[in-house]
Amino acid sequence: MPELYEVVERPDLEAPVLVCILDGWVDAGLGAQNARTALLDGLETVTVATFDADVLLDQRARRPVMHLEQGLLTGLSWPGIELRAASDEDGNDILLLVGAEPDHLWRAFTREAMDLALDLGARLTVTLGAYPAPVPHTRLTQLACSASDEDLARHCQVRSTIDVPAGIHAALERRSHDVGVPAIGLWAQVPHYASAMPSPASSAALVDGLAEIGGLSLPVGDLRQAAETTRQRIDELVSSNPEHLEMVRRLEELYDDSLGGGAGLGSGPLPSGDELAAELERFLREQGGP
Repeated sequence: MPELYEVVERPDLEAPVLVCILDGWVDAGLGAQNARTALLDGLETVTVATFDADVLLDQRARRPVMHLEQGLLTGLSWPGIELRAASDEDGNDILLLVGAEPDHLWRAFTREAMDLALDLGARLTVTLGAYPAPVPHTRLTQLACSASDEDLARHCQVRSTIDVPAGIHAALERRSHDVGVPAIGLWAQVPHYASAMPSPASSAALVDGLAEIGGLSLPVGDLRQAAETTRQRIDELVSSNPEHLEMVRRLEELYDDSLGGGAGLGSGPLPSGDELAAELERFLREQGGP
């Protein structure tokens, strides 16, 4: 099989951290997507390699965007996968694997992507994602993880035992471990009742977690300011409904109890956020929000 990628530029890197953020799997509140945007906007990147989208992607599932101006077709924006390189504010090197999650040839893709990263000296692999969880928007975002060894797992705020369908991130983490590069997946917990709207707090938490584990100094853009604005908007809606206030209060108790070593989120029935989620979506539409 021919190589699935084409090298564009081979920069001289020193022990870069490989960061994988590929669209297509669970990303509640666009946590990983907006973390990626903050990183790409705040770092000066160069394209190291492009992957063969015609082979790896199903174009009917990920159709290109057609650009029309007054009826004239001006171009197409095609989905793709790229490996980019950058340096953080302290000169530490980073590799960013970004784009769409492959639809085909996962084993071949993970093998070639990790072999390329290994050839460029990668010392650590970090993948980013976000999932809806029964947590309140009034508390700090917690990060769950999937780690390749116990030392990395100690960085995790939430450690679970569970069998779930995997995305390409898990395959990349496993391949990274197999070739001798430590790997960890960071997953932001997004309030389940607000998971359909952007969660800048989750995105900021992912960037902060990546910076801590990788020993990096990374940009967060306006994520913290946006997180405060988002919290205020949710507070405004929740405060108008006693049932919603009680739901958030109950989630706060469960959250605080779990941090204190109590039974936490595993004890008793959890409140549903479906009604509040619907009201949030309606509220944001009326306010002209995203």
